[in-house]
Amino acid sequence: QVQLVESGGGLVQAGGSLRLSCAASGGTFSSRDVMAWFRQAPGKEREFVAGFTWSGTVISYIESVKGRFTLSRDNVKNTVYLQMNSLKPEDTAVYYCAAGVNWESYFYWGQGTQVTVSS
Repeated sequence: QVQLVESGGGLVQAGGSLRLSCAASGGTFSSRDVMAWFRQAPGKEREFVAGFTWSGTVISYIESVKGRFTLSRDNVKNTVYLQMNSLKPEDTAVYYCAAGVNWESYFYWGQGTQVTVSS
């Protein structure tokens, strides 16, 4: 059973940075599996933010975070990171890490970590 544990959220002023971490345990991933970050703001639906195939051949970001957010990973630690720079108040949300067999099907989710950006 794969477990995903996020950390790194917090309160930051607009223009600041945070790095979220997602530590995966309890399983292995194939090259076609997808690791992704989602977020859900109050009163809004959960949305995809960024993700990549475990092989690293496909990386995707939503338009609103391109140039500001960067995915990376540490294969030794089995940890995925989301570096978030130039944060804006509209980035405020609970951020979730997810793992799936493709871009549409995510079977494993972390508990979420709160990111709050003050203006």
